[in-house]
Amino acid sequence: MKIRAVVITASTALALYATSPTSVLAQSPPGGFPSVVKELRAAPGCLGVETGQTAGGRRVIFAWFDGKKSLVDWYHSDVHQRAMHSVFPNQRFDREPLPDLAEDTGPILTIVSVKFADAPAPGASAPAITSIGIELYGPLPGGVAVGGRFAPDAVKVRGLREVDINMAQGARR
Repeated sequence: MKIRAVVITASTALALYATSPTSVLAQSPPGGFPSVVKELRAAPGCLGVETGQTAGGRRVIFAWFDGKKSLVDWYHSDVHQRAMHSVFPNQRFDREPLPDLAEDTGPILTIVSVKFADAPAPGASAPAITSIGIELYGPLPGGVAVGGRFAPDAVKVRGLREVDINMAQGARR
């Protein structure tokens, strides 16, 4: 019955999220920040992309890459370079990214979180970015997915238990 407890917990969390007072879909992104999600989804080696907004107001992009080369290629792409220069126009980006990451690194989850000011500065058309974080993660062995999972199917996780939702809910076989 442990699986049933997981399903109940996940359902409760989803219900609480769905009834939160602000709807992510109803909120439009601030102007001036380039939309890169469409291009990101089409980038070679990008396994999948999800977007969202946290309860604290951060806009979040979750992008899975098949490895270091694909992620570095995305970093150097025209789309990403334009995005970086639009946010930080006076900054030079001349270093090689991820010098300490092994070339044969497997799947990488890249999380980009952006926090915007509540209102645009006087004379500005869009709220300014108050913080931006880019974090990298790799899959660890284990875990359970009941009825599906967050990561794309192309991301293989050693030891991941995948359970059919009907089986978890005690449906007859």
